[in-house]
Amino acid sequence: MKVAKVEVFPLYVPLEKPVDAPISVPHAEEIQHIVFGGYRATIVRVTSDDGVVGYGECMTRLAPAALKKIIEEITPLVIGTNPLQPEATWEVLYATMMNRGHNRGFYIEAISGIDIALWDLRAKIYGQPLYMFLGGRQRDLIPSYASSLRMREKSVVLETARNFLAQGFKAMKIKLGKHPDQYMADLRLVEDIRKEVGDDVILTVDANCGYHEDYKLALRVGRGLEANGIYWFEEPISPDNLYGYKYLCDHLDMAIAWGESSFTRYDFANMFTEHAVDIVQPNPCRVGGLTEISKIAGMSQAMHIPYAPHTGSCSAICLAVSLHIATALPNLLTFEVMRSDWSKEQRNPLRHDILLEPYDNFENGFLRAPAPDKPGIGIDINEEILTRYSVC
Repeated sequence: MKVAKVEVFPLYVPLEKPVDAPISVPHAEEIQHIVFGGYRATIVRVTSDDGVVGYGECMTRLAPAALKKIIEEITPLVIGTNPLQPEATWEVLYATMMNRGHNRGFYIEAISGIDIALWDLRAKIYGQPLYMFLGGRQRDLIPSYASSLRMREKSVVLETARNFLAQGFKAMKIKLGKHPDQYMADLRLVEDIRKEVGDDVILTVDANCGYHEDYKLALRVGRGLEANGIYWFEEPISPDNLYGYKYLCDHLDMAIAWGESSFTRYDFANMFTEHAVDIVQPNPCRVGGLTEISKIAGMSQAMHIPYAPHTGSCSAICLAVSLHIATALPNLLTFEVMRSDWSKEQRNPLRHDILLEPYDNFENGFLRAPAPDKPGIGIDINEEILTRYSVC
């Protein structure tokens, strides 16, 4: 059996009305119309010579068509390979650009989509659900939290928190850090949310690198968050600042979580050896695919570091893959359930409509693990979405 075809679908759904940055990003006012101008994903479909099909996704927040061009150029390295050996194919793909400095960014995101599609293909060939190749079925119910309480008017944020409670969530994440010099207002909002939801709800905070230039300010904010019982402080500073993260881990009792902006086992090995992370959050569609996720998960377990998959700005394919990861990993902490789009008026069809059936079944604080009788990722793709939103 061999890989016979690789197809790529770069997808873009422009927002009909511009939105202010719903999360903290550096220089938000200047870049928000680009970063948050629409929903994006790049989908990969790999077909074997006997017609078995596997799907993957490349995490992208810019230029999905650029990922298509990269994948088209490296497709000859995939055609003819054994789909039962995605790890071997990964090493060849990585070697192609490693010594040219492309060991992060778009190139690794491109490899991610191919790799996940090959893992899906392998699992389907064996007639097994994907999680069986990641460690087996560790759990039937997956502890989950609502993501996210975005940066909107306080009344809207508090109403959203109440809605999350009504849906059965016992944990939720707060976005803050858009204006670092106004951090006291952020802390007051956290206080108001804590009063609204009560002490029994687990709250986490995600700054999306909002304090990127000042880890001492992040420390000051972190101490204020600790006073409100915040469980973890996510991405407070730039992912480039490894030693800033180590400083925060050393000086805060609250857990520091990050990893969604990092690439391959090598980035994570540095985090672990420097003791610069308390909760690790890689995204399979960015980090290098499931080949890398399996290695990162093994390292994190050996280092006694809990694992909380990042599911951010992606399509439902990435979410479904991440659910298999959460089903299989012994050191899973919790799963991020996306419950809000960037625009309150325009839903994201790449998340809500790209699958013919929902990937998730949530009830009373838990997601159900994927069905054991569905091979691979266990999803059926809505081909109409691939056609309607393709940008080339």
